[in-house]
Amino acid sequence: MLKQHLQLKLGQKLAPQQIQLMKLIQLHTLEFEEELERELEENPALEIVKEDSKEDDYSSLEDAYQDEGTESIETDFDVNEYLYDDEPSYKTASSNYSPDDEEFDNESLLTEGQSLYDYLMEQIHLINISEEDLKIAEYIIGNLDTDGYLRREIKSIVDDLAFSQGIYTTKEKVDDILENYVQKLDPPGVGARGLQECLLLQIEKKVSSDKAVSLAANILRHQFDALTNKHYNKIIQKYDIEEEDLKDALEEISKLSPKVGGNFDTQTITINQEIIPDFVIQVKDGQVIPMLNSKNAPTLRVSEEYKDILTTYSHDKNSSEHKQAALFIKQKLDAAKWYIDAINQRQNTLLQTITAIVKFQKDYFITGDEKSLKPMILKDVADITGFDISTISRVVKSKYADTPNGIVYLKDLFSDSLTNDDGEEVSTKEIKTHLQEVIDKENKRKPLTDDALVVILKEQGYNIARRTIAKYREQLNIPVARLRKEL
Repeated sequence: MLKQHLQLKLGQKLAPQQIQLMKLIQLHTLEFEEELERELEENPALEIVKEDSKEDDYSSLEDAYQDEGTESIETDFDVNEYLYDDEPSYKTASSNYSPDDEEFDNESLLTEGQSLYDYLMEQIHLINISEEDLKIAEYIIGNLDTDGYLRREIKSIVDDLAFSQGIYTTKEKVDDILENYVQKLDPPGVGARGLQECLLLQIEKKVSSDKAVSLAANILRHQFDALTNKHYNKIIQKYDIEEEDLKDALEEISKLSPKVGGNFDTQTITINQEIIPDFVIQVKDGQVIPMLNSKNAPTLRVSEEYKDILTTYSHDKNSSEHKQAALFIKQKLDAAKWYIDAINQRQNTLLQTITAIVKFQKDYFITGDEKSLKPMILKDVADITGFDISTISRVVKSKYADTPNGIVYLKDLFSDSLTNDDGEEVSTKEIKTHLQEVIDKENKRKPLTDDALVVILKEQGYNIARRTIAKYREQLNIPVARLRKEL
């Protein structure tokens, strides 16, 4: 039986504007530029202000920072007021330039290139081969990954050829075409089904009369496991050779490429992985000055033309068509106002966050020494700025800063703390730096075990457990002692 009853419930829902603002905050510079372009295309009430000078727009930010020291910079707007019709003109324009814009010239991020697939297809069509075998070879080439490997099982390719191409063949036939046609193409090593086969295909292309090359081929063919595990003594005993002979063979192996497709593009267009920093940090007279790099972020404003059109349509209250048009224009104008405020909010949030980080890590930005990094977590920055921890997390996500000591990934500035023997809190980043230095200086013939590293770091005042050493070593992409061994 149905019953009616009253129930009180508390809940929180994010408005679409708040969701959009959070999205804007976490975008890095290139994504932000793309988002701006998209919004300009979708909202005709939003337009770019053509200005001759960019310097004046930014100077106020730098002056404000110098006047306030490292205090947060306040803004004079509230995003929730974006619907008001009587907003002053200064709230409907956004200036996003900084003086460093000239340092980042308009460089093309797109370069022409040939894909590995196209390169191999050109070669296979120059070979005298039957039509059916050519189709099989083409299908094999189409299944190679970007590194040039054939990761799929031959049986799966045989099945696919039958179902999708109408070509009924055998596993032996596909193997034969792979080994005698595809793997003979350039670059050497293409079409391999694993690392060992890839290296062997390359070494076999070299002059076999050379002693070091012959030994390298034998090691790759028969002692691959011993090689990958760096059991050098086992290899020396197996072939009854001198240590110098093994060194020469290892040098030949080191010249081989594990990813022969790495020099080719997966598409005909390659996007250069160029980092555009989101922040610029300068050091002047002992002062660390953070700035926003807002390259290609134009000064925006609400279209005066659309305001005039709205006024015209609003005067005609008798026409339903004019009412609909006025409503549409009003929505676009309101969206433009809010978007400009959201961008200002974003810029303010980013600037306050980087200002707090600079305040916390001032010594590091001046010296550039990672040992100067202080333990810092998201909560520390949140406490200074007054923002929520989730907001700080979005700000530092995927963002970089151009500093006097190079480009720095913001997340690398954050680390937990440990207490040393003197009772001082030190950053885990500092400990990792010491760990890296110790391993760099070790005798590579007898690399230090994790237990030995524990003893050395303890002597330096860092009382760390072995499992912690192993964790830090893995985070630094440093292999275990056995795999660091060299002759």
